[in-house]
Amino acid sequence: MSAAADGRRWAVVLGASAGSGEAIASSLALDPGLHVFGVHRGNHPRGAAALEEKIRASGRRVALHLGDAGTYEGSRECAAVLEEAAGPRSVAFLVHSLSGASLGHFLPGRTDSFHPKQFAKTFDYLAHSFAWWTQVMVERDLLAPGARLLGLTNSLHDSLLHNTGLIAAAKGALQMYVRQLAMELGPLGHRVNLLKFSTVATPALEAVLGVSAMARLEEAHREMIPAGRMVTLEEVGHMVSVLAREETSWFNGAMIDYTGGMALRLLDLVLRPEEE
Repeated sequence: MSAAADGRRWAVVLGASAGSGEAIASSLALDPGLHVFGVHRGNHPRGAAALEEKIRASGRRVALHLGDAGTYEGSRECAAVLEEAAGPRSVAFLVHSLSGASLGHFLPGRTDSFHPKQFAKTFDYLAHSFAWWTQVMVERDLLAPGARLLGLTNSLHDSLLHNTGLIAAAKGALQMYVRQLAMELGPLGHRVNLLKFSTVATPALEAVLGVSAMARLEEAHREMIPAGRMVTLEEVGHMVSVLAREETSWFNGAMIDYTGGMALRLLDLVLRPEEE
């Protein structure tokens, strides 16, 4: 999947201006050397400008589009801009890195009880938009031969953690979309997978949790993960670059565990004898 072999091959990164999306876009430009079309909502203008500069410095083309990739209408509008920038059969890799979820509880009567609009937005951004983007890529003939489509998930995917039930439900739907689309696109030569990675520290996460809660989160991960630390944004970006290589083309319909063995120590932590 070398850009040197075909200078028209592009990566599309949905949610590209900050966090894991920014790291992934940077990595894909360096290795395997894809041009980058990124969609973002303008919440991190400095990050978007820095990303553009970094990708251009790598010798690749970059087009960052200000739009809403998480809605059905937005996917169509953004795809039209993508087609103008990259042309048909040019998208070698699509990464779905959108946020837009709600925290809360399902039962009524609480201050954080979910509203129907929160159900709709969470599922649109975390799950449905992956299917919508796949549809429009096929409709507009944008997928290059042997294209890869990658969804992102995390440990909330199968957790029962406090107020994240709606996120877990949407991520479960995303996994079903990945499996079904892997079957439908497989005969066309394309591959669809899901990358599951453990919690990564981002400025957005720290802004939501606050400094003290972030410190407690990092301490908890030092206990849970055998390596004694959280994964870095750079490591997530590098892993996605690995999945863009030809050597990984047999992955299809898979949920790839990149959590660093996060679940391995949970029982150990519960049953470990107290130190004297």
